[in-house]
Amino acid sequence: MLRVKAGDVSRMGLLFERYHRPLFRFLYHMLGRADVSEDLVQTVFYRMLKYRHTYTGDGEFRTWMYHLARNVLADEAKKNRYAARHTDVADLADQLDGGRVADADLEQAQEVAQLHRALACLSPDNREILLLSRFQELKYAEIAQILHTTEGAVKVRVHRALGELKTAYLRLER
Repeated sequence: MLRVKAGDVSRMGLLFERYHRPLFRFLYHMLGRADVSEDLVQTVFYRMLKYRHTYTGDGEFRTWMYHLARNVLADEAKKNRYAARHTDVADLADQLDGGRVADADLEQAQEVAQLHRALACLSPDNREILLLSRFQELKYAEIAQILHTTEGAVKVRVHRALGELKTAYLRLER
């Protein structure tokens, strides 16, 4: 990103190839809409280019990227008021009904679908912190920078979010 900041914008292609999938997954799990998430990935990369002068290189690039992604999500929420809907569960059900998943994988696929449904039940703040820590595998220090808080506060929020996720998961199991 430092090279992009210096004017070598051709390096954006490399950054896009490296980071567009994890960024899409984060946005998708926050919104539950693939079409909107794809558009927002493009918006995040556009903003990276537009605001490249704000990148300092002091921290991880991912931290800065997710900070921009959170801003894009906030703008999108204000503009369209999207509620989280997870269509991947319906897609998984279609795949299961089609008999394309072996019996051994069926139980695991159902558990993953239930986990995604439980994740969708969480508050947006708790969903976001779990996505960043567990799905995007960011360190607590990086998440603290993104959320403008302390590492200790992130640990507490992750712990509470995991508890809420466990409760939601078990509630769906009944």
